[in-house]
Amino acid sequence: MTPLAARFTRVAMHQHALAALRVLLSYYMTNGYAVAAGYLLISASVGLLLGAFAGAAAAVGTVVAIPPDVAGPRKGKFRQMLPAPLLGVPLFFGVQMLHTSPPLLGVLIVAATFVVFLGMAWGKKGAPVAIALMFAIIFSLAVPPPPELKRFDAALQVTGYFALGAFLYVLYSCIVHRLLNARYRVLLLADTLLMLADLLRLQAQQFGEDTPERRSEASGGLISRLLLRQAALADQIQSTRDVVFETPDSIERQRLAAMFLHMLDMRDHLIASALDLDALKQHAGHGAVLAQMHDMLLVLARDTDDLADALLFGRTPAHAQDRRAALASLRFAAADDVQSEGNKALAQGSPTPDALVNSLTDRMANLGDELQRMTALARGEAQPDLAAVRTSWHLFVSPVAWSIKPFYTLWNWRAPALRHAVRAALAIATAYVISLFLPWGTHEYWIFLTIVVVLRGSLAQTLERRNLRVGGTLLGCVLALSILSAHPSFIVMVLCLTVAQAFAHGLALRMYLYTAVAATVLGLIQSHMLHASTSTVFALFERTVDTLLGAGIAWVFSYVLPAWERSQIPNLVRRVIKSQIDHARTALDLAQLNAVDNAPELNWRLARKEAYDSLSALVLAAERSLKEPRAVQPPLLPLERLQAHSYQLLAQLTAVKTLLLMRRGNLHSELLEEPLIRASDRITHLLSGKEQRVPTIDADAPVEPALDHLVAPGPEHVPKGWEGSLMPWFVRRLGQAEVLAGQMRKDADRLLKR
Repeated sequence: MTPLAARFTRVAMHQHALAALRVLLSYYMTNGYAVAAGYLLISASVGLLLGAFAGAAAAVGTVVAIPPDVAGPRKGKFRQMLPAPLLGVPLFFGVQMLHTSPPLLGVLIVAATFVVFLGMAWGKKGAPVAIALMFAIIFSLAVPPPPELKRFDAALQVTGYFALGAFLYVLYSCIVHRLLNARYRVLLLADTLLMLADLLRLQAQQFGEDTPERRSEASGGLISRLLLRQAALADQIQSTRDVVFETPDSIERQRLAAMFLHMLDMRDHLIASALDLDALKQHAGHGAVLAQMHDMLLVLARDTDDLADALLFGRTPAHAQDRRAALASLRFAAADDVQSEGNKALAQGSPTPDALVNSLTDRMANLGDELQRMTALARGEAQPDLAAVRTSWHLFVSPVAWSIKPFYTLWNWRAPALRHAVRAALAIATAYVISLFLPWGTHEYWIFLTIVVVLRGSLAQTLERRNLRVGGTLLGCVLALSILSAHPSFIVMVLCLTVAQAFAHGLALRMYLYTAVAATVLGLIQSHMLHASTSTVFALFERTVDTLLGAGIAWVFSYVLPAWERSQIPNLVRRVIKSQIDHARTALDLAQLNAVDNAPELNWRLARKEAYDSLSALVLAAERSLKEPRAVQPPLLPLERLQAHSYQLLAQLTAVKTLLLMRRGNLHSELLEEPLIRASDRITHLLSGKEQRVPTIDADAPVEPALDHLVAPGPEHVPKGWEGSLMPWFVRRLGQAEVLAGQMRKDADRLLKR
C-alpha cells in the first residue's frame, strides 16, 4: 500500500470510528443503556429472590413497559409510562386464562388488536403505548402457565410476576429519566447540530461546478434530498425543543436553550443561503467564487461538527473563527473577475454580479455569526437572552397531557387510524388461523410479533420494515443460536438480554436492521429461558419461517383498506398554504421594528415553526407515495413544484425578516411600511386564490423574474456593513416572494382538483 493510500485508509477509519462513537454516545443510545440497565436490575433481582421463572416473567413485564420510555421532558413522564402496564396487565391475564381455549383466545386477540391499534391516532404519544399493549398480548402467548397449578391460580401467579416487573420498571424509568435529564439536553442539542452540519454539506453541493449534470441534479434529486433532510431536521428540532426548553431554571439549562435558539436562526440563514445563486450562475466568471463558497460551507459544516462533538464528549469547544474576513475577500475577487458582466448588468438595470455575491456572502457570514454565538455560549463567554428563553419554554414545548381530541377523529371511514386498526386486526386474525395448523403451535406468537413491528400506517414504511425485519431476523437467529449452543448460565443469558435490549430499544427509530437483530436475540433467549428449551437448531428454522410468514402477511394486508397518501395530500396542501399565509403576514409585519418587547418576533417564530412542520409533513407524504402503486400516486410534478416553491418562499421571506430583525433601529419604517403592507396583502390574496392576476414565469426557470413594476430603476445594490439604501433589495425580494406565492397557488390548484 502506497503512503497516500495508507493515509486515506487511516482517515476513512477515523471517520468511521468517529461516526460509530457519535452513535454510541447519542441520546437515543443513552436511553437504550438506561432501559437495558433497568431490565437487568429488575429481571436479575426478581430472578434471584423468587426464582428463574419469576425473573423471566418479570423480564417480560419489563419489556412491555419499555416502548414508551424515550428521551423526553421530565414533566408528564409518569403519565406517559403508566398506561402500558395499567392496560397491559389485564390483557396479559386474559390471554393466560384462555391458553387452552383457542376459539375464545382468537376472539380476544383480534378484538384487542383492533382496539389497541386505534391508539395510533395519538401519534408519537400513542404509538409506543399501542406497541407495548400488543407486546403484552403476544408475550403472554409465549409465557407458559405453571403446569402444577390450576388455570386461574397459574394465570394469576404469572400475571403477578409480569405486573411486578412492569410497575417496577415504571418507577425505575421515572427516577432515571429525571437523573439523565441534564445529559439528554446536551445530547439532543449535539445530535441536532450534527444533522444541521449534514444539511450544510448537502447545501454546499448547490455551489459546486456548474455543469449540465449538476444543473439536472440541482433541479431534481438534490432539491428532493434537501427537502427530506429539512423534514428530518424539523422533526428532530421539535424533540430537542421539548427537552431543552423545559423549565430553564438554571444557568446551564438557559445556556443550552439559548444555543438552541441560535441554532434555529442558523437554520433560517441556511435555507436562505442559496438565494441569488441561479441569478449569479447566469453571469460568466462565477465558477471560482462559487467554488470558494462551496468550500466555505464545508468549513462551516466542519465547525458545526466540532461544536457538536465538544458537547457530546463533554469538552470545552475551541474558539469559533470569524469567517467574515474570508467571505469579504470573495467580493473583491468576484468584482475583479466579472467586471465586464457587471457593466452589462448595470446597463440593463439588473443586479450586478458583485451585488449578487455580496448578497450570498452576507448570508453565509450570518451562518458563521450564529455559530460564533453558540460557541461563545458553550464556552461560558456570553450570557443567554433570558426573556427569549423563558418565553420559548411556554410557547414551543409540546403538550404532555393526553387529549381526547384524537378519539373524535377516528369515527370516519376514511380516517387512517381506523383503517389501520381494521387492517391490523384482519392480519392478526389470518395469522392466528394459520398458526393453528403449523406443526410448532407453541411458538405462533413470533408471527404476531413480526406483523406488529412490520405492518405500518403506509405501504412505504411497511415495505421498509419488511425487508429489514427479515434480514435482521436471519442474522439474529444465527447470533442467538451461537449463544445458546454454548449453554450459558442464567446470569450470562440475562447479560446477553441486557445488551440486546439496549440496542433493540436505542436504535429502533434510527437503524432498524440492528434493532431487528437485537430483538431476535432478545426474543429467542427469552423464550429459551421460559421454556427451558434445548432445541436451538429447530428454533432457528422455526423463527425464520415464522418471520417470513409474518412479514408476508403484513405485506399482503398493507393493501387492504389502504390509506393511500393521495387521500392525505389535499389536507396537507391546505395546511401548507395556510401556514405560508400566516408566516408571510408575521414575517412582513413592521410591528417588530417599534416593539418594546419580543411578542411580535415570537409570533413570527411560532408561524415559522408551523410553516416548517407543515412543509415537512407534505414532503414526507410525497416521499412515501413514491413506493405506492403508480395508479394511486398523486400527481408528482405539481407536488414536487409545490414543495420547491414553498421552500423558496420560506427562504425569501426569511431573508427579509432576518434583515428587519438584525437592522431594526437603523431602518426607516415609514419607507418600508407601504411596500411591506402591499406585499403582505398580495401574497395573502395570491395564496388564498382571491387574486387571479398571478405573476408568472417559466415553471422550470429559476425564480429571478423581471419585475419592472416593483423594482426601482438601476441595479440592486446589497450594501456592505450598514451602508447604503436597502429599499431596492427589499422590493426585489418582495417581488420574488409574490411570484412564488402565485406559483404555489397554481401548484395547489392542480393538486386539489384531482
